[in-house]
Amino acid sequence: MTNKKNSGTRGTGQSGRLMSLDVFRGMTVAFMIIVNTPGTWSHVYAPLRHAPWHGCTPTDLVFPSFLFIAGVAMYYSLKKYNFEFSGSSLFRILRRVALIFAAGLFLNIFPHFARDYSTLRIMGVLQRIALAYGLGAVVILLVKRNYIWLATAIILLSYWGLMYFFGGTSPYTLEGNLAVKVDQAILGANHLYKGFGIPFDPEGLLSTLPAIATVLLGFMAGNIIGNYGTTWKTVGYLAVIGAALTAAGYLWGQYFPINKPLWTSSYVLYAGGIGMILLSLMFTIVDIWGLKGWTGFFNTFGTNAMFTYLLAGIWTKTMLAVKIGEVTLYNWIFTHICSPLFEQQKIASLMFAIMQVVFIWMFGYILYRKKIIIRF
Repeated sequence: MTNKKNSGTRGTGQSGRLMSLDVFRGMTVAFMIIVNTPGTWSHVYAPLRHAPWHGCTPTDLVFPSFLFIAGVAMYYSLKKYNFEFSGSSLFRILRRVALIFAAGLFLNIFPHFARDYSTLRIMGVLQRIALAYGLGAVVILLVKRNYIWLATAIILLSYWGLMYFFGGTSPYTLEGNLAVKVDQAILGANHLYKGFGIPFDPEGLLSTLPAIATVLLGFMAGNIIGNYGTTWKTVGYLAVIGAALTAAGYLWGQYFPINKPLWTSSYVLYAGGIGMILLSLMFTIVDIWGLKGWTGFFNTFGTNAMFTYLLAGIWTKTMLAVKIGEVTLYNWIFTHICSPLFEQQKIASLMFAIMQVVFIWMFGYILYRKKIIIRF
C-alpha cells in the first residue's frame, strides 16, 4: 500500500483506493451474505431469491456487481504495469488466479476433508471470479484500451452464436443449453452443481466466457473515472452509458433471454449497466459530495471483500456441520433466537441473515481498524 494520493484520480484516498468503489463493494458483499444465509429457505422475500430460470431479481445482480467492481479495480491494479503485457504482470495475474481458485475449492471441500473426491464440485463463485479476472486481465493487457469495447462485443456475440447454433432445438433451456453439455464433457457430471435437479453448474466453464465481458465493462468504467477524475463529467458518462447498456440488455433479452445461470450476453449488458448506474450514484454521494460519515460499515467489507466472503462461507458451513442435539447450529439459532421474536417467519429469516452480516462484520472490523488488507 502507498500513502500517496493517486494524482490520476482525485477520488482516491490516501491509500490510493477509490472510496466509492470500496463502499459499493462492501454493500455487494453484505447483500451477498444476506441472500446466501436466510434463516430458512421456506420463508424468503421474493427480491432475496434468484429468478427460477429466465429473468432477473435484485439477488441476480449481486454476483455480476462483484465482477463488475473487480473490473473497475483492475484499472488501478494494471495501471502499475502501464497496461502492458509482461512476464511480471502475467506472473502476478496467474498467482492471484491460483489463490482465488484454490480458496474456492477449499470452500467446496470444507469441512468434509475426508470425503469422496470423485463427486467434488470443481467450480463455484470464487472459481468463476478467478477465471474471469485472469482472462479479463490478459485481454486488457493484450488489447489497446480504445478497443476493449470491441473485445467485449466479440465475446458477447460469440457466446450468443455458440449457444444458439450448438444448443439444439431448445438452446436456452436447462436441459438443452450448450453450457451444460460442455461442462459435463470437460468436468464430468459428478463434478457439477446438482441444485437444479440435473448436473448443471451456474458457474461452469463455458458460461465463464461472458463473465469475462462483465469484468471488461467494469474496467471501462474504471477507465472513465481515471480519465475524468472527480468531476460531474465522470458521473454523466457512467450514468448515461449505464442506462444505455441496461436498455440494450433488456432489448437483447427478447431474443437471448436474460438468464443468470447461463450468464447470457443480454444479462451481462443488463446487470453491467445497472452496476454502472449504481457506481455513478456512489461516486456522486461519496467522492463528489463528500458524504462519507455513513460509509464505515460498508468500507469494512469493501477493503477485504474476498476474505470476508470466504469467511462467511466457512462460518455458514461450520454452523451447518455443528450439531446441538438433533439439529444443526444454523437451525438452532433460527429456531430458538430469531423465530420466537417475530410472528412473520419471513422477518425472522431475514433477521437471521442480518445477524450473519453483523457477525462477519465484527471480524472484518478488526482488520479494518488495524489497516490490514488480505489480498488474494
